[in-house]
Amino acid sequence: MPIQIYNTLTRKKEEFKVKGKEVKMFVCGITPYDFAHIGHAKTYVQFDVIVKYLKSGGYDVFYLQNVTDIDDKIINRAREKGIEPMKLARGFEKEYIQDMESLGVNSVSKFARATEHIPEIIKQVEKLMDKGFAYLIEDDGVYFDLSKFSEYGKLSGRTTEGAEDSVSRIDESKGKRNKGDFCLWKKSKENEPSWKAPWFNGGRPGWHIEDTAISEKYLGQQYDVHGGARDLIFPHHEAEIAQMEAASGKKPFVRYWLHTGFLNVKGQKMAKSVGNFITIRDALEKHDAKVLRSFYISAHYRSPIDFSEELLEQAKNSLQRLNDFTTKMKNSNGKDDLELIKKTKEKFYESMDDDFDTVKALAAVFDFVKEANKKGGGKKSYELMLEFDKVFNVLTISDEELPEAIKKLVDEREEARKAKNFKKADKLREEIIRKGYILEDSKEGVRVKKI
Repeated sequence: MPIQIYNTLTRKKEEFKVKGKEVKMFVCGITPYDFAHIGHAKTYVQFDVIVKYLKSGGYDVFYLQNVTDIDDKIINRAREKGIEPMKLARGFEKEYIQDMESLGVNSVSKFARATEHIPEIIKQVEKLMDKGFAYLIEDDGVYFDLSKFSEYGKLSGRTTEGAEDSVSRIDESKGKRNKGDFCLWKKSKENEPSWKAPWFNGGRPGWHIEDTAISEKYLGQQYDVHGGARDLIFPHHEAEIAQMEAASGKKPFVRYWLHTGFLNVKGQKMAKSVGNFITIRDALEKHDAKVLRSFYISAHYRSPIDFSEELLEQAKNSLQRLNDFTTKMKNSNGKDDLELIKKTKEKFYESMDDDFDTVKALAAVFDFVKEANKKGGGKKSYELMLEFDKVFNVLTISDEELPEAIKKLVDEREEARKAKNFKKADKLREEIIRKGYILEDSKEGVRVKKI
């Protein structure tokens, strides 16, 4: 079955079609004014899994993320801290990259900073002005004229802002022609970062224009996939469509739009004012990175997810089952059930082909583990788990060499059991546990793990 993707633009699932096997993909990156949070982690882990799945199917994916390293939030936070905005942005960008590495998010081909693409941004603004889609407000900035783009709203079904929308402060201006007109280039205030442009000496880019200028440079005027969290659909992604389709005269700007669901904390929207704001760094102090990954893929990327200690504990226990089974199969010389392996692969790939349904794909894996634990398995079962993990990147397979003293105690216990001296065997088990190891008896023999 060909891959089916739910397209936000058409509001339906569509067959995934690209030129050859080449996929050009853009996902909105961070604004580095603070540590990235667990909501960011959900989006970026889920897109990482999508890219890994496409690559496992032979697609050549170029995955681009921008970094909004000039923004009102950066300027204001830097002012609070008494440091230069660029220094603040570079510091938090570095922290973000480290967080992504910790979470195993390694599929991004390029991170592109807004401030390193100022010429491309200015060029795109000039083109919009030349074509009559943008206008200048003296001593203020250049704005996109929504009255000139009749299809504004086709992604979200909306044309006006609401209370929950992400609207930049630099879009506020008394001189705007229409309420929803957004800023393309803003005149900088005193002591703000600024770049010379044709309209006034000191200015900086608006929020939306950097994405299309960057994506045009690396992906062209039209490309395959654009992703982001669902709160970016309006006005941010709507503005991107207006900018690029107006500038290029080509439609569609992007063929498939993918959006991730929200993350809540114990049923509430995450916010510093509520006291439930959790950074990725905070979460990694309490939870293993692979447990976090496993937690995120336990929900479909388009669905919301609730972040709670109870659900994370469930994810931890479920992941331990997978790790234990995979290690067991690695060390097993048992006979594989080839028909079970074949059916499991079919279910896994059918699920992932259906709009990257990690929930059903994981269910297929757990069903396999359950059946294979009953029937036994070996090398091919182990290889199957590794194949799945190329997509999920959640397994930790123990290669730990046991200390000689522990090996000796395990061997003595096995001899005691064979001699039916169970009292001695139990004492040896207790001694092994005191030394930090646990024993699991199975049909394939005894397994030893560090506690």
